[in-house]
Amino acid sequence: MKILIDFFPILLFFGAYKAYDIYVGTAVLMAATVIQMGLIYTLDRKLTVMHKITLALVLIFGALTLVLHDERFIKWKPTVLYAAMGIALALAVWVWKKNFLKLMLGSQLELPDRVWMRLNLVWVVYCLFMSLINAYVAAYYSTEAWVNFKLWGYAFPLVFIVAQGFYISRYLKADEPKT
Repeated sequence: MKILIDFFPILLFFGAYKAYDIYVGTAVLMAATVIQMGLIYTLDRKLTVMHKITLALVLIFGALTLVLHDERFIKWKPTVLYAAMGIALALAVWVWKKNFLKLMLGSQLELPDRVWMRLNLVWVVYCLFMSLINAYVAAYYSTEAWVNFKLWGYAFPLVFIVAQGFYISRYLKADEPKT
């Protein structure tokens, strides 16, 4: 169910873009993201900081796209989001000595500190890579190509998450059988 909620806005954006144009697609993305966050809040009774940032960026960059009738704004939203995430994770560890990944997921996963540090570094690199690749596609390719990249580019996070799962699986402790 949650995976459907995660893909809901991008699928509607893609469909609206294909049926109409980038501006209708942007308006649909904005509305779908608000609905998505409402569903997440209904299910979890909270929104994470990442949810709030994503919602704010979609609404701000979407509004700029619609008001100024300039598609560049919505195309640059993922670049800004990924760059902000990568920079925040890097600053948290190297300046403030806090591992945000461990703070967010530590209650769900028990991993050695060195693994949390590696994961944080990998997330920084991944976020910066995603920021750069989106910037490249947004700057040098057509809107049509960028929209297709947005949909099919979801392979990157899926591969990243699966690879990360394989990496951390060897550090997870098996539940002890109760006697």
